[in-house]
Amino acid sequence: MTQAVKLTLVSRCYCHLCQEMEIALRPLAADFGAEVEVLDVDADPALEALYDERVPVLLHDGKELCHYFLEVRKVRDYLSEIG
Repeated sequence: MTQAVKLTLVSRCYCHLCQEMEIALRPLAADFGAEVEVLDVDADPALEALYDERVPVLLHDGKELCHYFLEVRKVRDYLSEIG
């Protein structure tokens, strides 16, 4: 049995772009059986140093897939390729 792909969304609670990306990402992740972990950039100084004003940022194994807005086609193609 293969392990589910784990996507990481670096986000912050008061960010409308972050909320929009999370909402848009859920059905796409479900299509591929991917898990989504949401990390609060403000709760981790290392994440804040890396991403602060660039959130939301979508990552897979440390690789940035997109930021600010969900690039559905790009993420779909990426998930198809690694799946």
